[in-house]
Amino acid sequence: MKIAGLLLAAGAGHRMGTPKALIRDPSGVPWVVRTARLLAEAGCTPVVVVVGAAAETARASLTSEPVEVVEAVDWPEGMSASLRTGLTHLESSPAEAVVVVPVDVPGLTVAAVQRVMSRAGAGVLVRATYDGAPGHPVTIGRDHWNAVLASARGDEGARTYLRSHRANLVECADIADGADVDTPDRLPAGHGAGGQGSGG
Repeated sequence: MKIAGLLLAAGAGHRMGTPKALIRDPSGVPWVVRTARLLAEAGCTPVVVVVGAAAETARASLTSEPVEVVEAVDWPEGMSASLRTGLTHLESSPAEAVVVVPVDVPGLTVAAVQRVMSRAGAGVLVRATYDGAPGHPVTIGRDHWNAVLASARGDEGARTYLRSHRANLVECADIADGADVDTPDRLPAGHGAGGQGSGG
């Protein structure tokens, strides 16, 4: 089964003070690049990255990566705009499902992506949980794409749809940290904006 990866990296990061796509890990790699590589390593194909705020800078950081970059022109609406842009782009792909992750989960691992992918199918909805709390990755089977496109609004993404359609929950706390990082005080050690991680 071919499963695509969809990285949502369009936000301005108002609470962070900088677009989160551009924050660098301790080795100096931007989060948008790190997460795109993680999806590719997990076996997602194609890997689609949705950019918006700081689109040109984010796009430039991905020029040597094996990804497809698309821009959500309506990114200020919230995560749903990025999700709709990515799913619309993937409609022409042969993928039977898509693994969706936001760019601001630095504790995400290849193992967590692969665990969620292993439950995927065209008619299946899967969501990672961490000690029982829902998080990412989320896998959306192709049979659900049109309905998600029609229902995704604001900053909710597919959250309401997943809840109302009782997505299969897969516990991942043993192999990843699923925390979304929205403010500077929650950044892991060594991570910083504008190349201020320990790697540069």
